[in-house]
Amino acid sequence: MKLGASREPWIRAWRAASVAPTGRAAVAAALTVFAAGCGGGFSGPEQAIQDLTRVDYGKPYVGMSKQQVLQCAGQPRSRIPASGGAETLVYHYKGAGPVPGGTPKDATCTASLTFQGGTLIRVNYSHKEGRSPYAWQAEKDPEKQAQMKREGTPSCVFSLPRCPK
Repeated sequence: MKLGASREPWIRAWRAASVAPTGRAAVAAALTVFAAGCGGGFSGPEQAIQDLTRVDYGKPYVGMSKQQVLQCAGQPRSRIPASGGAETLVYHYKGAGPVPGGTPKDATCTASLTFQGGTLIRVNYSHKEGRSPYAWQAEKDPEKQAQMKREGTPSCVFSLPRCPK
């Protein structure tokens, strides 16, 4: 095989398409779709389905006032001030989401609610044992590796169960 042979089909296609501007656009579109598909990290159809059907549980709460959130979720575990008047409230919770009454000792999830000017602009949440879905590949023990694959990646949902949304 000569050097650059793997690129030859693409080059021939580009040159053939360069005759007609619409053909060039079609080749460029095909390459863009191919590159976008590769951007997912070749993670497989299962991951693609999960990514496409993932629900943003925090979205219904964006736009609420800080006062409304504090009424529904109670006092946060911590407050992190940021520049420009932004502030992030951090909650640790178990189950559907934070509720008034403090942090449970067996909390499994963390939510960070970011406010700008007293309005909720972003909700991030994760499991306390957040790990890569590919962490099992680094495990040397085959039994533990199989167990990690079966268990999957721990995850959380988010809601403000005491809010009227």
